[in-house]
Amino acid sequence: MTETKKPIKKPRGKARVLDGKCIACGARCESSCPVDGIEMNAAGEPTVLGEKCIGCAKCVKVCAAGALEMFYTPEELELLKQWDQQHHAVEEEVDEGGKQLREMLARYRGVWVFIEQYDGEAAKVSWELLGTGAELAESLGVELSAVIIGHKVEHLCDEAFGYGAHKAITLDAPVFANYRTKPYTDAICHLISKHRPEIILMGATGQGRDLAGAVATVVKTGLTADCTGLGIDDKRNLMQTRPAFGGNIMATIMCDRFRPQMSTVRPHVMPMPEFQVGRTGEVVREQYDLREEDVLVKVIEVLSDKGGKDIDIAGAEIIVSGGRGLMNKENFAMLQELADELGGVVGASRSAVDAGWMPHSRQVGQTGKTVRPKIYVACGISGAIQHLVGMQDSDVVIAINRDPEAPIFQVATYGIVGDLFQIVPSIIRKVRNLKGQRGGVIPDRVAV
Repeated sequence: MTETKKPIKKPRGKARVLDGKCIACGARCESSCPVDGIEMNAAGEPTVLGEKCIGCAKCVKVCAAGALEMFYTPEELELLKQWDQQHHAVEEEVDEGGKQLREMLARYRGVWVFIEQYDGEAAKVSWELLGTGAELAESLGVELSAVIIGHKVEHLCDEAFGYGAHKAITLDAPVFANYRTKPYTDAICHLISKHRPEIILMGATGQGRDLAGAVATVVKTGLTADCTGLGIDDKRNLMQTRPAFGGNIMATIMCDRFRPQMSTVRPHVMPMPEFQVGRTGEVVREQYDLREEDVLVKVIEVLSDKGGKDIDIAGAEIIVSGGRGLMNKENFAMLQELADELGGVVGASRSAVDAGWMPHSRQVGQTGKTVRPKIYVACGISGAIQHLVGMQDSDVVIAINRDPEAPIFQVATYGIVGDLFQIVPSIIRKVRNLKGQRGGVIPDRVAV
């Protein structure tokens, strides 16, 4: 067995003054010495105290005239030569590892967006991600592909092309009719091993979070969840920005040693791209042999909440939200009345949800829903960073709060300082009067 060579410690030497070069600049070398190893004579020239010098070379670096140098004994020079040879060998080994890493990374090209669908209807977050994916693909100079898995879902290819995809990769089979973690994970991993994309984006929904985590575990790569911003650095790494430490800071995360790079993004965080009618692309129909009898989980019945009383506030164009300033659950009826007059829905801050005044499905913020309505009315909401993350991209924000220093006013388009129990009823009466004058039709920008 070959014995591992013990690392050689680099000799440090001692500082030495060169005759006739000092310009008496003002004892910069003396002040830089951490061990008081330099003394200045009456002419302002340095004297190095050999017994104190530790060879840190700080004095050599600060000398503007080059009047100091590092002196090595013959033994130290021999050690320095051996150290240089050993250090050079280590650098070559590191370079070889870096070369292998670069070759591995170069084998992965392309941006993928997983198209989440239910009964052949795509989730809107998938189209939003195609818009972002197109920007990333353009920065990298690669193709943008939509990955569609399901049964009788090929019609989604045309929609994907309209929203910016260059290519649609499909796996269409009865076994994929309903989402189940294992079949979808195996299918995605099969496609990754064949096509090797460098970036995969998924929606931060129930399905997307489940699938992304499973895929990242199998292919042994990194995954950043709930991203609010995506970009590309000068080394083709995906810069993934997301809130950290409870939303108090924004962290940018990169997966620079593994591929593919994977991110999930919440609905309504990225802007919806414009649909281009008639746009076409390449359809790649893939096959993956998977039998229904080999899947352990069976779908007995699918329960849909479409048409139910629960409302998805993430898709609402007008939201009237209440916070701790509403005082109790019963006062949310006032916000519901305003929302009904405006044709909107009622939302809530985390404090209101934690108090039991509204269900979690109505929560706006980092731990709730990210919304992007045309009009967002914040009533009695102070504006903690966790709430602002979820609604700051609204087209128009109207804030009502009695505290003029409330953070919500920093993102508000219009701010009203006062008692919401007087202001909200006044707005309701005004809206009703305007609607009455126009035959019951809500006038444009009536809330504004």
